[in-house]
Amino acid sequence: MPIVHLHAAKGERITLSAASGQSLMRAATDAGVAGIAADCGGTLTCATCHVYVAESWSGRLPAPGPDELAMLEMTAAPRRPHSRLSCQIELTDALDGLQVELPEAQY
Repeated sequence: MPIVHLHAAKGERITLSAASGQSLMRAATDAGVAGIAADCGGTLTCATCHVYVAESWSGRLPAPGPDELAMLEMTAAPRRPHSRLSCQIELTDALDGLQVELPEAQY
């Protein structure tokens, strides 16, 4: 069961465990994490699950596809080099300890 560390924009740190194969978005919303709105429910039609993956972890993730890259152009918070949509991050045991930062806003 992978453990994920979320760092909220206002300094709060949240640690959650998730089922392997679950998206980061689903794990966060199931845990009631504020800061990931997930309006589309993970269908890749919004950008309200935007996160910043720690640079040390970003190389361990598959590259974003063209649809994710297009949606990242619509984030409310500024896009950064390691911006991702959490609905596209499938958690696996290899991602145990993943560090992500939540943006200040999703809208």
